[in-house]
Amino acid sequence: MTTQPSFPELENDPLLCDVIEQNIHNLTRLRLESMRERTPQEKMADAITVFSGRMQFVYFHVVWFGLWIIINNGWLGIQPFDPFPYGLLTMVVSLEAIFLATFVLISQNRLSAEADRRADLALHIGLLTEHEVTRVLQMLDAIQDKMGIDNDQDSELAQLEVITKPEDVLAAIHRMEERVSNHK
Repeated sequence: MTTQPSFPELENDPLLCDVIEQNIHNLTRLRLESMRERTPQEKMADAITVFSGRMQFVYFHVVWFGLWIIINNGWLGIQPFDPFPYGLLTMVVSLEAIFLATFVLISQNRLSAEADRRADLALHIGLLTEHEVTRVLQMLDAIQDKMGIDNDQDSELAQLEVITKPEDVLAAIHRMEERVSNHK
């Protein structure tokens, strides 16, 4: 008998549970909408990519190549149509590789665009959250001042109360990456 994992913090806070459930529902709905909005060409490219990523694809090719070689070596008494070195097989496999690579790239481009949209959303939410937390810290500091609570020695708090500019953070990351890459 398996037991369900217990999350007491969710059981005690039905609002949080509802929020999580709603978020999961919204994310699932958005993912399904994205799948439905694919063009017929994208659906075909995805289907081919999914099939080519399965073991059935490998098995199919093992059987196909095996039969091709057996037939074209004359082992079954059938007149070879592509004798060794199997030029026709080489051409067919090369064409298959070209088309397969193209279908995979089409699927990857679409998935990359979706990943970019999700990253943009995550960045936006992160920036919004950072802004909200900064405002809350500023309000708490104002409440402390109003109540006469001294907290002026906390230099970290003062730094956290400053609104972060994403472009400054990106510039700092870029400078650090350059320093690290120059030391290699």
